[in-house]
Amino acid sequence: MRTSIVQLTDLHIREPGRLAYGRLDTAPYLREAVATVQTLPQAPDAVVITGDLTDFGRPAEYAHLRELLAPLACPVWLLTGNHDEPDALRAAFPSHAHLGASGDIRYAQRIGHLTLIALDTTVRGQSHGSLCAERLDWLAQVLETARDAPVLLAMHHPPFRTLIGHMDRIGLHEGGSELEALLRCHPNVERVICGHMHRPIDVRFGGTIASSCPSPAHQVVLDLQEQAASAWNLEPGAIKIHVWDPLEGLISHQIAVGRFAGPFPFYEGGELID
Repeated sequence: MRTSIVQLTDLHIREPGRLAYGRLDTAPYLREAVATVQTLPQAPDAVVITGDLTDFGRPAEYAHLRELLAPLACPVWLLTGNHDEPDALRAAFPSHAHLGASGDIRYAQRIGHLTLIALDTTVRGQSHGSLCAERLDWLAQVLETARDAPVLLAMHHPPFRTLIGHMDRIGLHEGGSELEALLRCHPNVERVICGHMHRPIDVRFGGTIASSCPSPAHQVVLDLQEQAASAWNLEPGAIKIHVWDPLEGLISHQIAVGRFAGPFPFYEGGELID
């Protein structure tokens, strides 16, 4: 029996009628992403959104986000990023008990064969992330209780350098090496999934694979010059689907957001179409 979890990230939803960075309406991109999830041949068991749900963490933005996510039929698990405001998020999603009543938003949830662990990396009022000793201790305890199941660890800031200078400068400033050492003690952690980067990036980390996911809307420009300008573009948006298979383990696929021509057959009458 397989378990599948769709990852969305970096939605940056604004109030209706407001544009991100003065020029981008992110809402249609999220609508398209939700439609993409709804048309998957196999419905996912859950959706996890790895932070930057809104652009400024305002109540009106979360209200808009709630409307945009409403068509999803499966459970939706939320995690904050550096653009989010936890208390405003809780107020907008009162039925989401996993958000807690106060403090960091972190939780562990069994979803089918997988244990989803959400770890808060945000620093209030800052763009960079941090894993303090208290957060790492919490994670160590949760990992001990999850030794019997494959784990998907979700966090906003990636715990690795990406070589995109302006993004690395607002990456995870504290706790990365400690996290890596901790994960090496838990080989059942199948994947570390992150947001923040607005790009697909994969790195070996802590004896597993750590990866970031594109945004449904705008992407960070890929420029590996250390002092490259902080800039975004409209490369096609994407989501990821992480599928646990009892024989193969965790397999991750990236799916472009949108509607495309097809599907078309490769074969006709048992023969490859010439």
